[in-house]
Amino acid sequence: MTHVVLDSCIRCKYTDCVDVCPVDCFREGPNMLVIDPDECIDCAVCIPECPVNAILPEEDVPSDQLAFIKLNADLARNWPSITKRKAPLPDAEEWKDRTGKLDQLAR
Repeated sequence: MTHVVLDSCIRCKYTDCVDVCPVDCFREGPNMLVIDPDECIDCAVCIPECPVNAILPEEDVPSDQLAFIKLNADLARNWPSITKRKAPLPDAEEWKDRTGKLDQLAR
């Protein structure tokens, strides 16, 4: 199994998770991160680091967010690896509690 970055990350892109990942499985897009399922070792150290609770084990992804399993895999193929923590997006605080942000995803 792998872990999945969900809707909550869009327009926030907190990178606390990147610092703790032992295998550098995070990929960076313009306004969110995803996890490369081929690299993730299911260690779960990233889960408590996310300030917006955007990371879950694949088997725990809510039914309304199942599309993010495939989305993470697809986007991870083209987005570059991120291995160091960066500042969140400038308006992350405004977006962190919003839901249904898929239409805001920049590819």
